[in-house]
Amino acid sequence: MKEVVDSLKSGWITTGPKVKELENEIGQLLHLENILCVNSWTSGAIMILRWLGLEKGDEVIIPSYTYSATALAVIHAGGTPIMVDVCDNFNIDVKAIEKAISPRTKAIMSVDFSGYPCDYSEIQKLVVDAKIQKLFKPNSKVQKKLGRILFISDAAHSLGASYKNKGIGHFCDISIFSLHAVKNITTAEGGAIVINMPEPFNNTKLYSELRSMTLNCQTKDAFSKSQGGNWKYDITGLGMKINMADVNAAIGLAQIREYPTLLKRRKSIFKAYNNIFKQTDWAILPPMSAEDRESSFHLYPLRFKNITEEQRDQIIKCISERKIAVNVHFIPLPLLTYFKELGYDMNEQPKAYSNYKAEISLPIYPQLSDIDVELIIRTVIECYEQVMGITSKIN
Repeated sequence: MKEVVDSLKSGWITTGPKVKELENEIGQLLHLENILCVNSWTSGAIMILRWLGLEKGDEVIIPSYTYSATALAVIHAGGTPIMVDVCDNFNIDVKAIEKAISPRTKAIMSVDFSGYPCDYSEIQKLVVDAKIQKLFKPNSKVQKKLGRILFISDAAHSLGASYKNKGIGHFCDISIFSLHAVKNITTAEGGAIVINMPEPFNNTKLYSELRSMTLNCQTKDAFSKSQGGNWKYDITGLGMKINMADVNAAIGLAQIREYPTLLKRRKSIFKAYNNIFKQTDWAILPPMSAEDRESSFHLYPLRFKNITEEQRDQIIKCISERKIAVNVHFIPLPLLTYFKELGYDMNEQPKAYSNYKAEISLPIYPQLSDIDVELIIRTVIECYEQVMGITSKIN
């Protein structure tokens, strides 16, 4: 609240010093420089793909199991999403990516589902593989400068996750976090782009170019123009109006400084769920950590073994009737009307459907008390037993 009040009292509520502070705080969390805050994940992704120079017929490979914005950003930028199946851990299947690469492929956009990092190293190996680079047909100045497929991480869920003991953003060219109202850190609406392009790109210079692009390619933002006779500016290209406002950044600043504590609480709730559900013979636990990665614990996507979509929906109805809000993440893209009418086929994404039909997302926000968590666990078990007509055996 103090950060927001400070922003309001300053008389400066659009892009200014607090946005830069938030960019610096995210950079310190990740141990990376060149973080660019924008007004949403979606607008940030559209801008990056436009900067890449997508043209009609250009393809971007994405997982079919993701939120619609992943695909819509590609379409808004002028490209075609190529949907591929996912693995049991919900993340994009690297073998499926390899099969989908064509001379039209200009980018791969992976998704860290629920905050669990994807196989960054394996995807990076693909984009630098000599045979795949030989397939690459650049159309724009940026593509020619890069000389290969761009690797973008849809890291909407994964601020605070780690891969090989580093924050998300170290193992791909561009990462984009969401700071939407339901994310681990929120600015009400917002996003943050991590710029980590290889040589010969200069990331500090690129940050400035992309920052200008968020402001209609205007050479000075309003804050700079307000500083004593510094009014003169130029428009250098076709930009967008997607800058983050200081009043939004202020909301995020207060949280990110407390994020280690908030993240610790999310992890403890995740482990509390695991400790009970692992004792059942019907629960499929979500991925939490492995030797080289750890989740941000954004979601707790529980799955049920040998269950139909209809039974899953009945369990959700039962839980909801007991005043506990659960959700499903996500409806696979080919099941949605818009994408279905574009010709995407759910039959081509068997694992995505298998994950979806069995999944419910349990509450995991830090404000939950231990009593709340116990109630949620008990309710899930009771509703599962009621719908399936069985009694769980729990040690």
